[in-house]
Amino acid sequence: MNSENTAPKSVARGTFDETFIEDGFFILTHKNENDTVQILERDIDSTYIQFHFCTKGSADFVFNQGHYTLNIKEETSLLLYNPQRDLPIHLVLQPHSWLVSLVISIKTFHGLFSQDANYVTFLSEENKNKKYYTDGKINPSMAVVLNQLISFNLNASIKPLYFKGKVYELLSLYFNRNEDADIEQCPFLVDEVNVAKLKKAKDIIIAHMAEPPSLKDLAQQVDLSLKKLKEGFKQIYGDTVYGFLFDYKMEVARKLLESGDYNVNEVGLKVGYSTASHFIAAFKKKFGTTPKKYILSNN
Repeated sequence: MNSENTAPKSVARGTFDETFIEDGFFILTHKNENDTVQILERDIDSTYIQFHFCTKGSADFVFNQGHYTLNIKEETSLLLYNPQRDLPIHLVLQPHSWLVSLVISIKTFHGLFSQDANYVTFLSEENKNKKYYTDGKINPSMAVVLNQLISFNLNASIKPLYFKGKVYELLSLYFNRNEDADIEQCPFLVDEVNVAKLKKAKDIIIAHMAEPPSLKDLAQQVDLSLKKLKEGFKQIYGDTVYGFLFDYKMEVARKLLESGDYNVNEVGLKVGYSTASHFIAAFKKKFGTTPKKYILSNN
């Protein structure tokens, strides 16, 4: 916890995009795409549990008239629960930062785990009346769902149904203990040096997505054996190097098409396809439709 808020002086007011799921359960999302800090506020009483996920940038939750803050950084989560006092959201969202928040009443939340409330540590008898703050890492499976929530672009009429399915998926992944790496099975997550090398490998292929290096060259660049690169990358990012890159390229392509600034050929070239036919085939494999039809469906 920090003793004071260190936000820059250039500040603007923002508003959450709020989606109702069911009684006692709603989602708040916000993308600060500006160069200024944004302040977002929302009253939340003590009967609610808050799950916050920062997918990009960083933010500070300010409590007790600014007497203390909780920071949340990119690719991390923050769970807040205090049955003794209200925890209204006063959020200082940094420039170019994205946040997804799940707010659920303790009654509704208990219902999700009614058969085995002890599975969730702060629902046990000894903890149920204690405050509970914890942070954690957003794993790759959760990151996919969060991106789908914050980048929702389907028909508005199905948004509540789509969000309901996605938030339950997100909570399942959040509480899935099996996703916590077994140290015996995954030495990569214990060895911080290797983790840093694998993150560097990810950054390299993203930076050179149009002409990525071979696996052999990539392994040499990050000083890992080919075997450790392959095994470690899949363990941490949930896919092979080129499988991860394919999904990343298709997501970039989708956003470029949505912008309306580029035609299909230009987008294909930007993400590394020398011929339009290869790009169209790849896009259809990922999204089940052609780039042209996708553009038309979003107009």
